[in-house]
Amino acid sequence: MSGVALAAGGFTAPSISYSGLSPVLIVFGAAGLGVLVEAFVPRDRRGGLQVVLASAACIAALVASILLAGRHELTAANAVAIDGPALFIDGTLAGLGLISVLLLAERSLDSAGSALVAQAAVTVGSSADRALATARRVQTEAFPLMTFALGGMMLFPASNNLLVMFVSLEVLSLPLYLLAGLARRRRLLSQEAAVKYFLLGAFASAFFLYGLALLYGYAGTVSLSGILASAGGTGKGDTLLLIGLGLLVVGLLFKASVAPFHTWTPDVYQGAPTPVTAFMGSCTKVAAFGALLRIFYVAFNSTTWDWRPIMWAIAVISMVVGAVLGLTQTDIKRLLAYSSIAHAGFLLVGVIALNPSGLSGTLFYLLAYGFSTVGAFAIVTLVRTSGGEATHLSQWAGLAKRSPLVAGMFTVFMLSLAGVPLTSGFIAKFVIFKAGIDSGLGLLVVIALVTSAVAAFYYLRVVVLMYFSDPAEDGPTVAVPSAFTGAVLAVSVAVTIFLGILPQSILDVADKAAHFVS
Repeated sequence: MSGVALAAGGFTAPSISYSGLSPVLIVFGAAGLGVLVEAFVPRDRRGGLQVVLASAACIAALVASILLAGRHELTAANAVAIDGPALFIDGTLAGLGLISVLLLAERSLDSAGSALVAQAAVTVGSSADRALATARRVQTEAFPLMTFALGGMMLFPASNNLLVMFVSLEVLSLPLYLLAGLARRRRLLSQEAAVKYFLLGAFASAFFLYGLALLYGYAGTVSLSGILASAGGTGKGDTLLLIGLGLLVVGLLFKASVAPFHTWTPDVYQGAPTPVTAFMGSCTKVAAFGALLRIFYVAFNSTTWDWRPIMWAIAVISMVVGAVLGLTQTDIKRLLAYSSIAHAGFLLVGVIALNPSGLSGTLFYLLAYGFSTVGAFAIVTLVRTSGGEATHLSQWAGLAKRSPLVAGMFTVFMLSLAGVPLTSGFIAKFVIFKAGIDSGLGLLVVIALVTSAVAAFYYLRVVVLMYFSDPAEDGPTVAVPSAFTGAVLAVSVAVTIFLGILPQSILDVADKAAHFVS
């Protein structure tokens, strides 16, 4: 579509590639329809319709991403890139979004019919709060909120312009702040998590915006290619450039749960409804690292020596914090939170490598990590007491004797997160560490291997607890899931094992996708 000049103001409308943007447009369109469903459809029919709508949007976005493979172009006045990394991440997010929607649609596990409370803004401990804990009303607004967040996540790593990136950052963040406070059980933890996530997220957004302003002051543009051109030997001082980059990256590292910007992660993971935690823990990390890749590979490729030592140190801090503090955790959701912090450090190896194999390795790692994480949290929703999910590790003792199938699937996810061979996690770590060695990051890879070995201890501790301990007489039960959670577990286990045994086809796809357009 050619640009259209408006005679009155001399404004030229940008050219838009609607077909290229179709994955994002489909998801945003479904989110808008979801809002209309909430407004006009009777309450008892909304739940099923919202699930169908959100699931269909994710499937359509996944198909569109596959059909667009190989396209390289800039659209919307060069503000959005349609290229290999963006489409690979869009497809990954669509797949993870689909199983997250199915996990959120589960109705059979909680006696009240949903993991979400129907009204979040109620004083904890009040009579209304107690009534809502068992009320069978379902919070169907969560589906359009999740779909809006997913659309923002898909646009975030495709942004070739810092203003578009900031807008998509807010679009993905605001629904997550609301969703984190909707847990039906343990309302105080959930409300605390939502407030903490919102306040710290607002600070992170402010850092991002201030960094954007400084970079505009330096380069006179907010496009990534413009910043690259300005940083490429124009004779300007680099103070604004480096401070702007530092502030910008703080906002992205916060979203990616990278230490030392990780403090929200354990509390929010623990307090948010588990289906929301699964969505947040997998999709947000994929989107945030997609944006980090584009920032460093496209806009700051020529200033490697300035930022590489700092990111090197941040990667080490994140690995050490995630591996060491994870050892002290007694809550399974907090343990998975520290696991995500350690994995963020491993992922930074691929970002810092700044070579094609680092880019493709990071894309593969994000796909493998996302499915293992959603699967692990799906298992957490099944182990329950009368008060809700049993998240204390002591309650998981002897789980294999109560339900060998559930314990077996959780073992697969733990082994994958630990990086044990024949699982997707092993291949992911292998390709990303090899990329680091090829790029001269040998010492960083050695530190990653050591911290990976330390982190493996707490994954294996859970496995040992499930198989080699006796279950308590009054211990938790393992709920029988509906077809929704069953499908999530089947897909997650299949992807985790498939990528561990036959990874070559997906590695080839990631290799072909490892090329940015700018």
